[in-house]
Amino acid sequence: MSATALTHHLRVLAASGHRHDEILTPAALDFVGRLVGAFGERRVELLKERRRQALRLASGAPLDFPMVTSAVRADPGWRVAPAAPGLADRRVEITGPPDRRTAVNALNSGACVWVADFEDATAPTWHNVIDGQLNLLDAIERRESDRPATIVVRPRGWHLDEEHLEFDGRPVPAALVDFGLYFFHCARRQVDAGHGPYFSLPKLENRYEARLWNDIFVFAQELLGIPRGTVRATVLIETITAAFEMEEILYELREHSSGLSAGRWDYLFSLIKTFGHRTDFLLPDRAQVTVTAPFMRAYSELLVRTCHKRGAHAVGGVTAQVPSGDSAAHEAAVAKVRLDKEREAEDGFDGSWVAHPGLVDLCREVFDDVLGNRPHQIDRRRDDVEVTAAELLSVRRIGGPPSAEGVRANVAVALRYFAAWLRGQGAVALYGLMVDAATAEIARVQIWQWLRHRVVEREAVVGLLEDELVSLGAEYPSAPLDEIRALFERTAMAGELPLFFTPDAYTRHLVRRAEEGA
Repeated sequence: MSATALTHHLRVLAASGHRHDEILTPAALDFVGRLVGAFGERRVELLKERRRQALRLASGAPLDFPMVTSAVRADPGWRVAPAAPGLADRRVEITGPPDRRTAVNALNSGACVWVADFEDATAPTWHNVIDGQLNLLDAIERRESDRPATIVVRPRGWHLDEEHLEFDGRPVPAALVDFGLYFFHCARRQVDAGHGPYFSLPKLENRYEARLWNDIFVFAQELLGIPRGTVRATVLIETITAAFEMEEILYELREHSSGLSAGRWDYLFSLIKTFGHRTDFLLPDRAQVTVTAPFMRAYSELLVRTCHKRGAHAVGGVTAQVPSGDSAAHEAAVAKVRLDKEREAEDGFDGSWVAHPGLVDLCREVFDDVLGNRPHQIDRRRDDVEVTAAELLSVRRIGGPPSAEGVRANVAVALRYFAAWLRGQGAVALYGLMVDAATAEIARVQIWQWLRHRVVEREAVVGLLEDELVSLGAEYPSAPLDEIRALFERTAMAGELPLFFTPDAYTRHLVRRAEEGA
């Protein structure tokens, strides 16, 4: 393992790959080092506050809209910045990992926006991370498409480290690596091309985490001489605590905000992480927890109302269906997607996501019917919507014990995704859906919740685990079944619920493999 000393105490702890020197220049690494030096400790303190808040909620403290920021919510005078070039029309966004093939397909898909996802759709091997940056650089230099979709980059969340870079003897925050390398190499290029450096921020839990991002944007723009306010960022509201601070998050980012977007699986995942110890938050099969459930309706309508009140875009959730060669299955999937997108458009969303190029035209057609020639419907204020804390938390209104099929589906999806992730694939088609880390997270925490409350017997889960491992081994003879079993047992069957499966799995498997040259 090589160790290259650089300025600002940053070291690269990985072997170089093809064209990696184009990304890992001394100046680019110096820029990332400056970001880490300026903001690394604040990130550590915010992660500590996450843990303190989790303990408070677990001990029975109520979750409500913050009283201390009531003036921000009541003030009618502030709005977010106007839509930036390339972000006015967002009726169709496509999301996926920043690998070469996905980049080409996404940029040429006809979608308005491509969200290049380093977070849930990328297994963070060192080569995936740096090759993703190269693919973005190539795309911006028009090496991949003559008429590309607007590029939005989703860096990894605050909870993740990049262990192939070291600052003062410690791993570097992965979010600052993804943001910093892209911003250094591509911000000026994007401005010169008539757009700007745009981002999608995952898994924020409160306004303070949004404020940190805003301060990073200001600092980065000043360092590179980019006009303040050029950066735009859409925040995914995919944690239950962030749902109570939507307006405050927009306020903190207002000069750099491009709105909010919904994230169904991560939102449910966060709900279980936060309240999974309580029986009144016991969820049935995830397939039964649709966006029409009362607490999910409250969440989505509040998101639209909040955004439009402040002049921001509201982007709906991702459609994960993968078009099928089977005509009957395809028609059924198309009908389901159409119904979901029609609901979003009628509710006031300004656009939505798809995970497959084959669904871009359908999504566009649905939003065209509602929007017509308008780029969005931000002027539709949704003042009719009033959402209380109780409505956001009324999970008990849905129910039913988990079915045998639902338990098996969660075990099967988690194991197959773990297998793909361990071999470096962060987005994979499974059972007619495009599955990423968010799907695996909700699958494994549901198993944990059902075991905790004894609505599913441990022996039954163990039996399903062994059955599915046999099937997985037949499908992928080279799959590391012992590692996959251990990962499932640690993250879905342990007494204490790990907050994410990714940090531990990354350190145990992906980092070790990179160091060994795998």
